[in-house]
Amino acid sequence: MSTPETFRTLRVARAERAARDVQLFELRDPDGQLLPPFAAGAHVKVHTPSGHIRQYSLSNDAEERDRYVIAVKREADGRGGSRSMADNLHEGDLLPVGEPENLFPLDARAKSFVLIAGGIGITPMLAMARTLLNAGDRKFKLYYLTRSAEDTPFLAEIANSPLKPHVVIHHDEGNLQNSYDLWPELEKPGTPTGQHVYCCGPRGLMDAVKDMTGHWPSSTVHFESFGGDTKPHADDQPFTVKLARSGVELEVPVGRSILEVARDKGIDMASSCESGTCGTCKQRLLGGEADHRDMVLLDEEKADHVMICVSRAKSGPLVIDL
Repeated sequence: MSTPETFRTLRVARAERAARDVQLFELRDPDGQLLPPFAAGAHVKVHTPSGHIRQYSLSNDAEERDRYVIAVKREADGRGGSRSMADNLHEGDLLPVGEPENLFPLDARAKSFVLIAGGIGITPMLAMARTLLNAGDRKFKLYYLTRSAEDTPFLAEIANSPLKPHVVIHHDEGNLQNSYDLWPELEKPGTPTGQHVYCCGPRGLMDAVKDMTGHWPSSTVHFESFGGDTKPHADDQPFTVKLARSGVELEVPVGRSILEVARDKGIDMASSCESGTCGTCKQRLLGGEADHRDMVLLDEEKADHVMICVSRAKSGPLVIDL
């Protein structure tokens, strides 16, 4: 079982539209105290107004100790966490926020960086770019790919900052034929020069970059996605989960995860990203067939493991070794 997490109450010092369907929040301690430090690539968990726990990458300068800045994309067909943040959280409100965690750190061995961001995936990449710019000892280029200027958070901030010469911004206007060609940048592996690639964005971009870096050493290519398949499907059905060792049964409704239902019952299960990307909540599956919606499990693991933050049941009940 995991150690209970610590959440501190922070005040929303600023809440404003950052782009179409994207809301920016600046979070500060109500008493003006310094916040726990973080490094570029880190995220924090928040208790959203809807009651869901969600994680958001920190986008501000990691040298800042007085604030956290997050940007939240409103997912109209999501499970409700992002909608409640965008619609119900306002300047002056208080928000429970967890300690910074980092599953996507800059590699200290890298000598230069190619940073690739798609849409809201800019949030951790912007913090990385700020860190590298401040240090000044390692080269980097940030490729920021979006649909349109209206869909581009931090556009004006980048244009009016020292980051501008290091950033290429491209809008495809929703036309795949107008996608930015990353191949010239990724054609030659960065092994001789110590170059590393970092990518964060939607699955299509991630898959494309994986294909183009297949000939790179795996240790030099790093990914962080928005998560697995977290949106409800039209054919989703409630299902039952049995915890084999404790004998507890959980009824998981449409729109909620196994992890969320277990938490509501006071059952402590290890978790981190809660989006199907980190592997922390992987559990051994003893019975039933899981509908895998994560981005972590290997094919050979899917018969007897399940990621309880996103996956559901194809046939059940699911029996978990807990």
